[in-house]
Amino acid sequence: MLRTRFCDRFGIDAPVVVAPMGPDLTGPELVAAVCNAGGFGILQAQLCPPSSLREQIRYLRRLTTRPFGVNFVLHFPHRDGIQVCIEEPVAALSFFWGDPGEFIPAAHAAGIAVLHQVGSVDAAVRAKQAGVDVVIAQGAEAGGHVAGQISTMVLVPRIVDAVPPALVLAAGGIADARGLAAALCLGADGVVMGRVSSPPLKRMRIPYTKPVSWPRARKTPCAPFFSEKDGPMLLTEL
Repeated sequence: MLRTRFCDRFGIDAPVVVAPMGPDLTGPELVAAVCNAGGFGILQAQLCPPSSLREQIRYLRRLTTRPFGVNFVLHFPHRDGIQVCIEEPVAALSFFWGDPGEFIPAAHAAGIAVLHQVGSVDAAVRAKQAGVDVVIAQGAEAGGHVAGQISTMVLVPRIVDAVPPALVLAAGGIADARGLAAALCLGADGVVMGRVSSPPLKRMRIPYTKPVSWPRARKTPCAPFFSEKDGPMLLTEL
C-alpha cells in the first residue's frame, strides 16, 4: 500500500484527493465514493446556502465514516459556509483565490486542517507563514479556476523546497498513476485530480471520464471566464 505523510495526517489509504469541481460534480455521492475507496474527497460548497451545506455534510456522514473536506473559493460569498464547517466540524477546509489567514485560527481550534491552493512559490510561502497545513501546488494545466502560469511538474519541486515541513499536494494535468508517481518523485505528498474513475461519474457520462487526447490537449486556451478581476479559467479540450 502506497502511503505518504498526507495519508498519515488524515488516516487515508491512498494519497489521492478528488478536486472540488462544482456541486453538480463533487457532491456528497462522489466525495463519499472517493473516501470509501481510500482517498480524500472534498465537497464543493461554493454558492451553497449555509442550511443546505449543513444538510449535505450530515448526509455525507451517512454515506461514509472516512474524513473529508469542504472547499471555498474566497472570491465568492463564503463566511457563513465556513462557520457551518467549523460547527460541524469537517476534517479539512480547502481554500482558493484569496487569503485564508483570518479563518485559520478558528479552524485549528476546532481541529480542522487547512488546505490552500496556490500557483506560485511566493503564494506558497505566504500560505505556510499564515499557518496553512497543506499547500496545493496548482500548475497551469489545471482545469477550472487557475492561479498561475507555471506548469505543474516545474512548480511542485520549487514549492516543496520552499515550504518544508508543510505538506504539499500536486494539482494540474494529473490523470493517472504515472502522474501520481511523478508528483511523488518531485517531493509531493499526494495529488489532486479532477479526472477520476468512479461509479458516480461513469453514470453521469460527463467528459471527465474520457481519455485525454494529447494532440488536442495542446490547444488549451486560457481566457477570462468570470472577469479579468476574478482571474482566468482554463478551458481544456477533451
